[in-house]
Formats: sequence, structure tokens, C-alpha cells
Amino acid sequence: MREDKLIIKGREITGNDWTVLRAAEGEDAAALAAPAGKAIVPLATWQAQAGALAARRAAGEIGVWFAPDERPETLKGELDAFAVVAVDFPKFTDGRGYSIAYNLRTRLGYAGELRAIGDVLRDQLFSMQRVGFNAYDVRGDRSIEDALKGLSDFSETYQASVDQKVPLFRRAARPAPSETGDAGYGI
Repeated sequence: MREDKLIIKGREITGNDWTVLRAAEGEDAAALAAPAGKAIVPLATWQAQAGALAARRAAGEIGVWFAPDERPETLKGELDAFAVVAVDFPKFTDGRGYSIAYNLRTRLGYAGELRAIGDVLRDQLFSMQRVGFNAYDVRGDRSIEDALKGLSDFSETYQASVDQKVPLFRRAARPAPSETGDAGYGI
């Protein structure tokens, strides 16, 4: 299997049988035709062709992806019907996808496969998993084995997020004031 047909899902490298449909420069995404097989289509394609693609979605063959400037709330109530929901990272430096993922998990309650697509690099994976991503389509010119290690770059986190609801200062065991001899300890 070619490396460009592999993704990270959970914490494992696995085959990727999904095609991400993208509009070419100047092409209208709403008019794109979804290819045969499993396809992740742009939000505009889904919105324009929902009726025609509904049976394929029900069969688990259609996913949808959000661009950084799109709002996942537009599919509120429909999200769980998709086999996969993806968020595009057009540039490594564009962090809006993190907020989209966080909102999909926390505000919209999406529990299925949430995939990062686009300019996805090792340095992002740890933070991506924190906000709810569980699948990563790593950029084709990078080592997927090396990227997998990015999920374990840190052993502890300070802030609360999707993967850890309690911040570190609330998780850390604190000695009782009687143990420290300082009645004001921990204030």
C-alpha cells in the first residue's frame, strides 16, 4: 500500500479508503460531482446536492469537510449521519480548524470520526487530539511514522480540553494543611 493511502486513526497507522473532493481554482464547489466510492465532500457540495447524496450518506459512503471559514452549526442535527467529518487546514499556520473541532465535540456533540486534512504535520497532532480529532491525514511529503510519534510528545497537559476535562491544578494531589504544618498552605 502506498504511503499516501495511509492515515493515522486513533493511535495507529491504517489504510485510507476515502477520497477528499476538492474544487480546483475558480471551480464552484457546489457543482462538483462526488466520485464513486467513499468520498469526503466540501460543505458547499453537500448543501447543494444533499438530496442526491442522501442514500450514499446513509450507506456510510459520504463524509463532509469544513473549510476554516465555515461554521459546523450549519449541519446541526445532521452531523452524526456522516461516517466521517473532516476539517481542512489549508496552511500549517491557520489554527481556525482547532476551534471548529472543539465546537463539533463540545457544543454540537459530534462523536464520530473527526479527521484533520490538508497541511497536517507532526507538530500539530498532539494539540489536534486535545480538541477532539481522532484521525489525521498527514501531508504526503512527510513520514507518517514520525507524525504518529507527535501524538505522544507530551506526558501531561495543564489546560482542560476535550481529552481532559479537568485542568492540572485540580488533578494534582495536594497535601492537607496538617501535613505541611502551614494552615495557609494552598490558599
